[in-house]
Amino acid sequence: MLLQPDHHHQPFPFFFVKAAFSEEQCAALEQLFLQDHAWQHQDGVFYRASLCDVTAAISATFQAEMLARMREITGLPLVDRILVTVQRMLPGQVIGIHSDRPLLGYEIARLVVQLNRQWQTEHGGVLELFSSPESEAVFSVNPEYNKAVGFLLHADSYHAVTEVSQPRQSVVFNFWHMANTPELAAHVEALFANLSFSEFPATLNPIASAAESSLSEEVTFRAGTAAIALHRWGYDASTIVTGYQHSAGLSTCDTSDAETYAAVLLADWVAYLYCDTFDLIRWNHLRSALAGIEMFPRLIPAWQLCLPEWKELPRSCD
Repeated sequence: MLLQPDHHHQPFPFFFVKAAFSEEQCAALEQLFLQDHAWQHQDGVFYRASLCDVTAAISATFQAEMLARMREITGLPLVDRILVTVQRMLPGQVIGIHSDRPLLGYEIARLVVQLNRQWQTEHGGVLELFSSPESEAVFSVNPEYNKAVGFLLHADSYHAVTEVSQPRQSVVFNFWHMANTPELAAHVEALFANLSFSEFPATLNPIASAAESSLSEEVTFRAGTAAIALHRWGYDASTIVTGYQHSAGLSTCDTSDAETYAAVLLADWVAYLYCDTFDLIRWNHLRSALAGIEMFPRLIPAWQLCLPEWKELPRSCD
């Protein structure tokens, strides 16, 4: 299964495997298209295809093997959750350039397996990878039978599928990062429910007003959100001001007080998740910054979801 992946780093990290599964496994996946599913038909300008969730039809053994193999290949701490969909494109359908960036609670990695027997160039349906929405395709992957492409999702993972002239079948496996689960999403959404900056302590108001006159709305909103997190965690006005200034880039939190430091960094992270996207580089920086610091009681629920215990996995070299 997924032996000898060919790794690439441009235009973003991805790999492909020419012969992804055994004949028996491919036959089982092809059967998914013959079952009576509740297909969701998308026929917009941007996305034209039909999808169906078939996770329940995938055996637990196969799911476990897929998870283990994807953990080896990506080196990522993937949770025990997989979403599997079948995708069908009909003649004339096309999928435009998009990135599927991983918002709060979204999947982090995707594996697309092609099941198109006797594919020919004129059939179309080529997966194209881009460095930006305006660029030419940097890499193209033909939808040949039993070929699989895996890639990480982030803000710049732009890809598209060219128009098809013959039906195109693929199975898509989705995987979640341990630190961006639906459970974390529920926690963060609850934390920021009924968000109101009127909760700011009085000492923060003039600082926030001055920041809003010189910084972008995106920056000040995220900084305000971090301040709200600190307020709702029960921190004092001084810590809330420090958190706002840190998230807005007005100053760096260099306090010697371990709890203040941890609270400010964690508040900045949950605000970033709530306002933007899950970013592996930022998450690794947070993990390194808080390594070795004790988990303070009022931060435990968010800390355990944002920085769950994880034993580093070896990256596959095959």
